Amino acid sequence: MAESNTDTKSSNQMWGGRFASGPDAIMEEINASIGFDKKLFAQDIRGSVAHATMLAHQGIISSDDKDKIVHGLNTILSEIEGGNFEFSRRLEDIHMNIEARLATLIGPAAGRLHTARSRNDQVALDFRLWVKEELEKTEKMLTGLIAAFLDRAEEHAESVMPGFTHLQTAQPVTFGHHCMAYVEMFGRDRSRVRHAIEHLDESPIGAAALAGTGYPIDRHMTAKALGFREPTRNSIDTVSDRDFAIEFLSIAAITGMHLSRLAEEIVIWSTPQFGFVRLSDAFSTGSSIMPQKKNPDAAELVRAKTGRINGSLVALLTIMKGLPLAYSKDMQEDKEQVFDAAESLELAIAAMTGMVRDLTVNTARMKAAAGSGFSTATDLADWLVREAGLPFRDAHHVTGRAVALAESKGCGLAELPLADLQAIHSAITDKVYDVLTVEASVASRKSFGGTAPSEVRRQIAFWRARN
Repeated sequence: MAESNTDTKSSNQMWGGRFASGPDAIMEEINASIGFDKKLFAQDIRGSVAHATMLAHQGIISSDDKDKIVHGLNTILSEIEGGNFEFSRRLEDIHMNIEARLATLIGPAAGRLHTARSRNDQVALDFRLWVKEELEKTEKMLTGLIAAFLDRAEEHAESVMPGFTHLQTAQPVTFGHHCMAYVEMFGRDRSRVRHAIEHLDESPIGAAALAGTGYPIDRHMTAKALGFREPTRNSIDTVSDRDFAIEFLSIAAITGMHLSRLAEEIVIWSTPQFGFVRLSDAFSTGSSIMPQKKNPDAAELVRAKTGRINGSLVALLTIMKGLPLAYSKDMQEDKEQVFDAAESLELAIAAMTGMVRDLTVNTARMKAAAGSGFSTATDLADWLVREAGLPFRDAHHVTGRAVALAESKGCGLAELPLADLQAIHSAITDKVYDVLTVEASVASRKSFGGTAPSEVRRQIAFWRARN
């Protein structure tokens, strides 16, 4: 007997203090999802109301039972929204928690709700509804971010700044043009969101466990009631599909990458070395030891959120990659990844929209930097092609010699004496100085999509019309 007691104690120590009752407690811990899928309560109730209404319409349950079910579900919705609902881990998930409470409220009629459906198509419906709503929210938030950039672009259509390649000064551009680059980026993100909504706009309910059902249900009726375009067309794929969640995470990852690139520029631009922009106190913090510091923490955290979103995408791809059709319990691990990524994306877009609207632009500092690094060298080469008739490669060589001379003299191209330029090539005249200023350089870039203020305003008008 003593040996038995020792074995029992040893066994409990192996399970650990949290699992004092042994394997049953471990199974409850690993199996329960109510801790996170309770977020789907509104979608679960909405789907159940539509399902019960359809069952009654088809004569599968009575109208009286349907009325009791719908009333009970609406009562539960009020309880959860009011914070008066007690979730139980014993009941595993949101579906069973709601069903158990419904039975308490209305009695045996509650048992008829699950006719012609399974938790497999039920969770597919709940999750798809949630992701659709989240995508619609993301679309609105991206529209707001695009609007913020359009406002800043219009304000700074003529504000000159350096354009960079390799983070080295390349050619002058306008800050408005730079802002419009982000409009294009986030516009593509919004297009992806819209396509994703179109892709997932099919109702899973009625696929049941995996084979459909023998009851005479009307899946088109429930699809319409739930705001879907149509029902899904293959019951096996329906319960095993999480492409809609993966596509959401893919979009979130791409959008997060764009937000991170913007955050990186804000971090760089707000340094004393650049001084292009200044963040307000609302999006900055100080240092605990250095009183002069103003840290762009909001931008840095947006940059970091991208890592979390990327991790969620990789996690769900890995969860799904080896699963045979149809449903496997592994798929319970899908929701936390999507919920976390959605929260991170929402916060990142909101923070970035606030920063874009709130930041102060130092146009004088930008203009001064725009002329550094011989940024108008290409304008000199283009002038030689256009006015002196040189092949571009020859003009490129001549310009390179002019840059080397200016560098040796410690001056800009526009400060080189005409005699020095003519010594490099005799075709150069004093008219060349008309193109060597940053303002002239920017104004000349009138090609479609270029940085000329007139072209920037044309693109702003285009985007305002479609935003």
